[in-house]
Amino acid sequence: MNKKRVFVAFAIEDKTSKIFFTGMAKNARVPYEFVDMSVKEPWSSQWKTKCRTKIKGCHGMIVLVSKNLKNADGALWEVQCAKDEGVRVRGIYIDGATSVNKPTELHGILCESWTWDNVRSFIESL
Repeated sequence: MNKKRVFVAFAIEDKTSKIFFTGMAKNARVPYEFVDMSVKEPWSSQWKTKCRTKIKGCHGMIVLVSKNLKNADGALWEVQCAKDEGVRVRGIYIDGATSVNKPTELHGILCESWTWDNVRSFIESL
């Protein structure tokens, strides 16, 4: 069985939470892998081109919804890119975030609490 590829969009301030979140993919029994395009420098049109290619090559996208996400221009661009490319998106609330922290780019996108059942259910539906 081929692993499903899932792009993870997140605010750079939430890098530690992203590391914990993606750490589960290192378990050989997990039939999926996580991909991201995190950058520490301002993103360029070249980054956007490479990122779009990575997003298009994924089965779906998980957005880590935090209190920082509304100000994360790169992550919000990734969300819009996934929507433009027809890649399915699911939001996962982290670090105490709730629906009040959900940016407008996620309007119409289901966001759920961070449980492995919610993550697995979304990935298995891809």
